[in-house]
Amino acid sequence: MTRPDWLGRLEALDIVPRGDPEPLAGGDIAEVWRLTTAHGALVVKRDAAETLAAEADGLRALRRAGSSLIVPEVVALDDDLLIMEALDSAPRGRRSEAQLGEGLRELHGVTGAYHGWSSDNRCGPTPQRNTPCADGRVFQREQRLLPLGEACAERGLLDAASLDALGSVARRLEEWLPDAPPSLVHGDLWSGNVLHTGRGPAIIDPAVYYHYPEVDLAMLTLFGAPGGAFFEAYWDAGEPGDWPRRRTLFQLYPLLNHLLLFGGGYRSAVTRGIAELA
Repeated sequence: MTRPDWLGRLEALDIVPRGDPEPLAGGDIAEVWRLTTAHGALVVKRDAAETLAAEADGLRALRRAGSSLIVPEVVALDDDLLIMEALDSAPRGRRSEAQLGEGLRELHGVTGAYHGWSSDNRCGPTPQRNTPCADGRVFQREQRLLPLGEACAERGLLDAASLDALGSVARRLEEWLPDAPPSLVHGDLWSGNVLHTGRGPAIIDPAVYYHYPEVDLAMLTLFGAPGGAFFEAYWDAGEPGDWPRRRTLFQLYPLLNHLLLFGGGYRSAVTRGIAELA
């Protein structure tokens, strides 16, 4: 195996490798390796410097939140290299969905002064606009639904009628969705960004901002769903009556992102969600 050219940069970061790095699966967007060092196992990710700076910012914010969820520590950020703590998966029988639900509820208990974030970041490879906004309905409309809908339409992935219907849904949010204190959200919480470790559930690869907490729940249930123990722990007071409608709304943004990234196979899911909210 060819040794990566970045290995020589680690000495200046006080990182002493032991052996060669091991490429990891799942590096479709960035290059990712696991590296054994004198200070333990690390993950090294290589990508655009701006992208990695935003990811490091998100990881640090999630760690500061103080929830029981495990978040890998950022060890170093050096231009196009992000170096962080490696996490090891636990056997399937030791996974706790109840702990995941409790930890996510704790995370969402951290609130901010506005919807959005202090800087833009990315959801996967897609630039994610986080311009702060006092009203969550306005943020969802102007920073999430309409920009992604228009981007899909520009590429011929969404027809004019569907774009108009999406705009109608977005303009009518104030009719049924109450404003709420913005919660700290992971922002891209699909199942692949949840790890079950020997120390408990962990979350990785964030796209953080402040918004409705259902953002994370909707993403977590988009391609499958955690079991009842998760929801019992998360909704200790019982499931809200409008959760199905909120789930449909907050799944529109990731579905539009998938349509933009992967093409027409997601068009029917997008138009179906728009129709359900119309």
